[in-house]
Amino acid sequence: MTDEISLTNPERRMLRAMLASPVDSHTLEQVMEACDWSDQAIAVGAGQGLTDKGLVELTERVRRTIHPGKEGHNAIANGLLEERLWVWISSQDDPTMTKLQAKFQRHEAGPGVGLLKKLGVQLDSGTFVCEDTSSLKSELQARNMFLASLPADEQDLSERLLAHFKGRKELIEVVEHRSRAWSLTDAGKGTSADGLEERKQISEITPELLQSGEWKDAEFRSFDVTLESTTPRTGRSHPMQELIERIRRIFLEMGFSELVDDYVQTAGWNMDALFIPQDHPAREMQDTFYLEDPKSIELDADLIKKWKAIHEDGGETGSRGWSGSFSEEVSKRALLRTHTTVNTIQHLANNPTEPCRVFSVDRVFRKEAIDSTHLPEFHQIEGIIMEPGANLQMLVTTLKTFYAKMGYPEVRVRPAYFPYTEPSLEIEVKWKGKWLELGGAGIFRPEVTEPLGITSPVCAWGMGLERLAMLVLGLDDIRQLYISDLEWLRNQPLI
Repeated sequence: MTDEISLTNPERRMLRAMLASPVDSHTLEQVMEACDWSDQAIAVGAGQGLTDKGLVELTERVRRTIHPGKEGHNAIANGLLEERLWVWISSQDDPTMTKLQAKFQRHEAGPGVGLLKKLGVQLDSGTFVCEDTSSLKSELQARNMFLASLPADEQDLSERLLAHFKGRKELIEVVEHRSRAWSLTDAGKGTSADGLEERKQISEITPELLQSGEWKDAEFRSFDVTLESTTPRTGRSHPMQELIERIRRIFLEMGFSELVDDYVQTAGWNMDALFIPQDHPAREMQDTFYLEDPKSIELDADLIKKWKAIHEDGGETGSRGWSGSFSEEVSKRALLRTHTTVNTIQHLANNPTEPCRVFSVDRVFRKEAIDSTHLPEFHQIEGIIMEPGANLQMLVTTLKTFYAKMGYPEVRVRPAYFPYTEPSLEIEVKWKGKWLELGGAGIFRPEVTEPLGITSPVCAWGMGLERLAMLVLGLDDIRQLYISDLEWLRNQPLI
C-alpha cells in the first residue's frame, strides 16, 4: 500500500478519482472534471508526480496543424509574390529587369526574381525568359492550392510544399496541439482509496504555526534532496556593458577623469578643428551622417576665422595648410559625430591652459555597410593627456599600462599617419601569437592646438571598443555582440 505521506494533496485527489472511474485511460479533461479543477497546471503537475512515483503511466500525443502566417494571409488575398511577378512578366512585350524594378518595390523585386529563377525564369540580356512555362504555371497552381487548403493537419499536406513554405518568412505557422492521458499502473491499482484523504500539509515551519498548534494534526511534506535543482536565472550585465565598466575602472585608477558629451556636432568641431581638409574622403556622405534638422549649427566667427587661416595657408603655425578654399557653410553643417575626439578637443578649447588627463567611452556613427567587422554605430575609447612635458614616451607608457591591466602585456607601436597628429602611431597587441591593430595615437599637431590657445603638448589616442570586445570574448563576427541570444549571453564569463 502506497505511503499516503509521500503524495501531495493534488496527487491524492487525482489518484482517488482515477480509482473511482472504470475507464482504462483518463484524459486531461476527464481528470479536471473529476477533480473539480479549473487550472490545467494543477492536473499536469499531479499527473507528473504520480508518474514519477510509478502509480500512473502518461501517454502524450502531439498533433501539428499548419495555418497561414501574416504573409500567407496576404498571399491568399493578393497572390503569391512569384505569381504576381510572373503575371506581370507574361503581360509585357519586353519584360526587362529595369521595368520590373520600376513596377515593384525593392523588397519585392529582389526576392521575387530569386523565386522565379528557381522556377526556370532566366535573364537573357536583361530580359526575362522561360523555356517551360507549363511547369512554372503548374507549380504556382500547386502552391496556391496548398495555401488555400490551410489550416490543415501537417500529415495531410505535401512534404515538398510544406518544406518550401517553411523556408519562407511568415507564410505559414505551425501550431502544436498536445494531448495527455493517464492510466493506472499495477501499483496504482493496488492503492487503497481509503488512505487518500486530503489533509493539511506543511512544507515550512513558521513561528505562527508553532504558536497555533496546528502542526500537531498536520502532515509534514517530505522532499527528495537528491534530485537535481533548476539553475536560478538571475540578471546580469551585458558583456559589452561589463567591458565598458572595466575600462572605466582602469582609467579612473590611472588618474583620468571621464568626459560625456553630445552626439550631434558640427563639421567644424568634428573635422576642421582637427585639421582634416574639407575635401577629405571622410567628409563624403558615404562616411558621415549629416543631419537635415538641424541642417547647420552656428559657430563662433573668430573660431571659424582661425580655422580658415589654418586650412588655407597655415595661419601663424608655420604650416602651409592645405592650400585650398575653406567654406564656412561646410564648417557649420550638423552631423552625428564620427569620433569622440570631437568632444575632447572641445574640452581642451574650454580649458586651454589647465593640465588634464581625460577619457571617454561613448558612441560614434559612420555610414558603414554592416558586415563581420563593421557597424554604422559603435563605441570608441578616447583619451588625452595635456600637460607641460607630455611626450611620446609618456603616451606609449600609458597605453602599455592600460593594455597590461586589460590582460595583454605584449604591446607594440608602429609609425602611422593621421591628419591631426604628428608623430602618429598605430597600437598593436599580441593575441594568440599574432599582432592585432587596435587603435591609433599621437601628439596633436600645432594646426590643432594653436588656434585654441593650447600651449602644452597634447597626447591623444583612440581605439574601437567592439574590436577590443571581440578580442576579449573570442569572437570573429562583430554582430554577435548585439544579437539577443540569451543562451550565448548567459554562458559568457564575467569580464
